Amino acid sequence: MPKVKKIPQRMCVGCQEMKPKKQLIRVVRTPDEIIEIDSTGKRSGRGAYICPEKECFKKALKGKRLEKALQRPISPEVIEILSKELVK
Repeated sequence: MPKVKKIPQRMCVGCQEMKPKKQLIRVVRTPDEIIEIDSTGKRSGRGAYICPEKECFKKALKGKRLEKALQRPISPEVIEILSKELVK
């Protein structure tokens, strides 16, 4: 009997649902304290996963869940950049 490959699951900081890692977007705080989107999913630093939907992004910002996950306050300029990149 062949082994079934396990699909990695991550929790969205917006909707708080477990989803496959490939469906989510990783936002990372690098060791240089820069907050940006990690398109590869392999950059070093503190990461948080979020759905690529407008509602999840709004929930994550309203509840300050993204700030808690990254353990840093997020400046309005970075929020603007993330909103443009995440919600397409």
